[in-house]
Amino acid sequence: MMKRPAKRRLEVCVISDVHLGTYGCHAPELLRYLKSIRPRTLVLNGDIVDIWQFSKSYWPAAHMRVVRHLAGMAAKGTRIHYLTGNHDELLRKFAGTRLGALSIENKLLLDLPHGQTWLFHGDVFDVTMRHSRWLARLGSHGYDLLILLNRLVNWGLHRLGRPRVALSKAVKDRVKSAVSLVSDFEQTAATIAADRGYRYVACGHIHCPEIKTLATSAGQVTYLNSGDWVENLTALEYTSAAGWQLYRYQDDEAQHQPEPAETPEPDETDAAADAPAAELLADLLREISMK
Repeated sequence: MMKRPAKRRLEVCVISDVHLGTYGCHAPELLRYLKSIRPRTLVLNGDIVDIWQFSKSYWPAAHMRVVRHLAGMAAKGTRIHYLTGNHDELLRKFAGTRLGALSIENKLLLDLPHGQTWLFHGDVFDVTMRHSRWLARLGSHGYDLLILLNRLVNWGLHRLGRPRVALSKAVKDRVKSAVSLVSDFEQTAATIAADRGYRYVACGHIHCPEIKTLATSAGQVTYLNSGDWVENLTALEYTSAAGWQLYRYQDDEAQHQPEPAETPEPDETDAAADAPAAELLADLLREISMK
């Protein structure tokens, strides 16, 4: 019987822009990734649950399994910081709340051996978010439709034996204004971090995974972006030995191997994902509160 590989130990893992509750979310892949790591600290850097587009008619069991697994990680000792984003902005009223190993915050500062790292979602830099919220919401629905179309196209390409394409990424890459906005976003984050004396700044929001050193008037800052689990399937990982590194699910050969055979007993966590909502909520609160 094939055994599941040992979990990789990380000091910090950062994921963002999962968009649970939307058709574009790659929940099964994210769950498989989470099961492959054992982080001491997990930072959920915004837009984990897409409250903007949340619908009672679309909440697959795979999405619930991600939530339950995160609760299980907290119960087993992983410190989880949920940083609010624009798609889950309703949670901002709960900033400062702590429930067992889980905390809800708007921003976070980690004092790591390689240097202080400032983390926040990044939508504060988005002009559309600040001045035309209705336009941003409209754009998010259009983006979701594009993701649906992308999945249909990739299904056809797979049947033809051709490589998958990322339509939304192609659109953004070809629009000069989008490229400029990404560059401005990165530089703004780096500049503010440098002014505050931080060596690293980590964001999400723009779905562009990146690690790069940027020059500012106050000195150099390493800009980090955890990407997303809609298009890129990426995360940021930190260990004191290697520092910050960018994880790409598509490049992880271990994730593309057949799933190891599980024990004969049914997976209670997976089975519980199909339970009534009220029962699930009660169970989650109990799990998160455990120490």
